[in-house]
Amino acid sequence: MIRLRNVVLGLEEPVSALREKAERKLNAKVRDVKIVRRAVDARRRSDVRFIYTLDVSAADEASALARCPDAAPAPTESYVPPRPASLPEDRPVVVGFGPAGMFAALAMALAGLRPVVLERGEDAARRAAKVERLRREGVLDPESNVQFGEGGAGAFSDGKLSTGVKDRRIPWVLAQLVEAGAPVDIITDAKPHIGTDLLPGVCVGIRKRIEALGGEVRFSTRLDRLESDRGRLRAAVTSDGERIVCSRLILACGHSARDTFEMLCKVVPMEPKPFAMGVRIEHLQADIDRAQYGPFAGHPALPPADYALACELPDGRRCYTFCMCPGGEILPAASEPGQVCTNGASPFMRNYVNSNAALLAALAPADFPYPGVLGGMTWQRELERRAFDAAGGGYRAPAQTVDSFLRGGPSHFGRVAPSYRPGVAAVDLHNILPTVITGTVAAALPLFDRKLRGFADPEAVLTGPETRSSSPVRMLRTDCYESPAMAGLYPCGEGAGWAGGIMSAAVDGLRCAEALIASLG
Repeated sequence: MIRLRNVVLGLEEPVSALREKAERKLNAKVRDVKIVRRAVDARRRSDVRFIYTLDVSAADEASALARCPDAAPAPTESYVPPRPASLPEDRPVVVGFGPAGMFAALAMALAGLRPVVLERGEDAARRAAKVERLRREGVLDPESNVQFGEGGAGAFSDGKLSTGVKDRRIPWVLAQLVEAGAPVDIITDAKPHIGTDLLPGVCVGIRKRIEALGGEVRFSTRLDRLESDRGRLRAAVTSDGERIVCSRLILACGHSARDTFEMLCKVVPMEPKPFAMGVRIEHLQADIDRAQYGPFAGHPALPPADYALACELPDGRRCYTFCMCPGGEILPAASEPGQVCTNGASPFMRNYVNSNAALLAALAPADFPYPGVLGGMTWQRELERRAFDAAGGGYRAPAQTVDSFLRGGPSHFGRVAPSYRPGVAAVDLHNILPTVITGTVAAALPLFDRKLRGFADPEAVLTGPETRSSSPVRMLRTDCYESPAMAGLYPCGEGAGWAGGIMSAAVDGLRCAEALIASLG
């Protein structure tokens, strides 16, 4: 098979034209055309098109490969989860059922290990009801919310599956998601996503597969304590007092399990980690489409446009957008009473009026006003409490127009209506967030406007704070993925500081599962 890149298809051309285009590039007859990847190329707004990568067969592949610089042998390696040499006496435990814990549990279930998963939040259906109650009535359940529950924080997001990580496990992860009910297009899209409306069902599909293989998922069950003996894990104690004997535990607690961090920092080594905080910026999706696609905006073949922006300021500070949600909305992402933070989400169709993205200032431990391993976490809490109080309680969020943020004066929400529920209060964000954040964001806005016309639209809305972009700590681990202070404990995923997004977390979960399986001989 030949892997053929840079096959161009116009917006009006049918997919059936790919065969002829492949034959022209290779100057050879081809068969068995398979789409590997499809991306939108909008670098020239006067000529928006699709770029395909294909796997094809040809009669004389050696000659075709020699003639075409865009051709190479198609890779043949595929990922297969390992199996242990022997089964342990006790069942391995997984803490957290977000992407890292979910795929760690799936790999171990496929290996015959019958893992026990502890998830402090509720199953997808009950969790969704709690999130909706928070949005409708301003009532928070600290144990089941946008952060905690089946699927983790990623289940209430855009469900983006794109990642900078290059790993042979990624195609396997995508295949498992499709088997669980995700759209098949995620296999080939250059920027795949599932959507917050479909993700819960996909998570349930994976859970049922784990259970069918002998695994067990216990909801509303929080890890409260670990027991060890002479540097070796012995048991996990849950919030209902149960003591689960286990010699191997994958800790995939997520980036918002602050009480778990407080418990763990006394028994396992961890360190403060750089992360980022800021606000969510909201535009009309139609404006983003026009800025990115020019005259082709609204073409039925094109998906809603997205963006990714970054800059380094003269003072060395860095600002960037993150988790851009086309055709989406802003959700309440609080997990502790009396605090407010935000997150973005989009349905699969990305057909809501607004788009939103995190607009973040990069922060290093030297910036944290609080000392110690949990200094960044303490700072998060402080800013979230300020936001709650400034917006008047009820989990409303402080919001401000870009014009008001940059030039002062009151905010008048108009063309861009804030999507956050249970509602926003017009508040000067400079009074909530520190200058290291507001100054960075203010300096970056005009720079981003030069890259994406209309980004600093005076009527665009800033809603904050966005404090949960990644974990503020990293739990140390050895080359075998274990904690150096507790053999058998595998810190994993975003909460442990080793991933940043659905796909990288899933991959890290697989790596930890592989290490655990390897430890069995």
